[in-house]
Amino acid sequence: MRHKFFFGLFLFSLLYLPASAQTGGAADQPEIPQGGDFSINPNPQKVPSGILVKGAMPDASDSSTPIPEGGTVTEKVYNNSYFGFSYPLPADWRQKFAGPPPSDSGYYVLAQIEPAKSFTGPNRGSILISAQDLFFSLSPARNMIDLVEYKKSRLSSDYKLERQPDVVKIAGRPFIRMDYMSPVAELHWYVLTTEIRCHTVEFMLTSRDTAMLESLVQGMDKMQTLDQASANAAGSSSPVCLRDYASGDNILQRVEPAFSAHKFNPVPVRITIDRYGKVKHVHVISAFPEQTRAIIDALLQWEFKPYKVNGQPVEVETGIMFGMPSQLRKASRGKVSD
Repeated sequence: MRHKFFFGLFLFSLLYLPASAQTGGAADQPEIPQGGDFSINPNPQKVPSGILVKGAMPDASDSSTPIPEGGTVTEKVYNNSYFGFSYPLPADWRQKFAGPPPSDSGYYVLAQIEPAKSFTGPNRGSILISAQDLFFSLSPARNMIDLVEYKKSRLSSDYKLERQPDVVKIAGRPFIRMDYMSPVAELHWYVLTTEIRCHTVEFMLTSRDTAMLESLVQGMDKMQTLDQASANAAGSSSPVCLRDYASGDNILQRVEPAFSAHKFNPVPVRITIDRYGKVKHVHVISAFPEQTRAIIDALLQWEFKPYKVNGQPVEVETGIMFGMPSQLRKASRGKVSD
């Protein structure tokens, strides 16, 4: 899976810091050019093309509705309209990479942030902002608590848990914080996870400098999050997020997409259903172009029973998996971990 490869590449780059970072200064040992996130090599070896991208890409039925991968860094602030938050980057930090296409299990690398060239601290680090769609996760998690506990249970003996998962409040919303480290690499990971629109949104802070990591955690309190009361007053509140709503008697009219090729790869799709049961928006998370066209054309013809809250119809956001037969998908959930 793409997200597993990126995490492995990210971890590899952190484990092989320049020698000066490992020993405390350039006077201790000469610097050796290397590749990776903290490279001093002006011509690092590039990953060969064709490994990370299989040809499956995200797409949507319109370009105006926010989608998870649509976040951008402008004026030193990471803004994501879909998740409803703005995160000011720490001083002297920058975005190094925009995220790759989301995976077929709904995992997003939203941004990777690193110290800029003007950074003067004794140690470097990295901030990885990611999201996991809980409708399509290959783990058994159904909420952020489940996912954090699942990740904790999957930590290998190479890591030492420094802080048990516990709830902290950042920027007025609950996050689960878990800290762990690698004694061999002398690296620390501070992981903060929240849940928005049936996704977990995770900030993974990594460095050898725990004082800097604590400062980064405190800096997250400057994040601006969507105030739901204000959103409701402005008429821009998020749809109600419901798992498996596109099933059974909820569907009044269904048109199956016809695939001419690539019939068995997983194709996760999020749809927004308006108050009248019509499909308002289609977000194809990972698919080949011909699949995307067929899915959007078909889903825009679907009709649903209107979903009501307190007797009033409301918009609904739900997920559908196309392509891979459901029995194979269920079998893979027991074999593949995030």
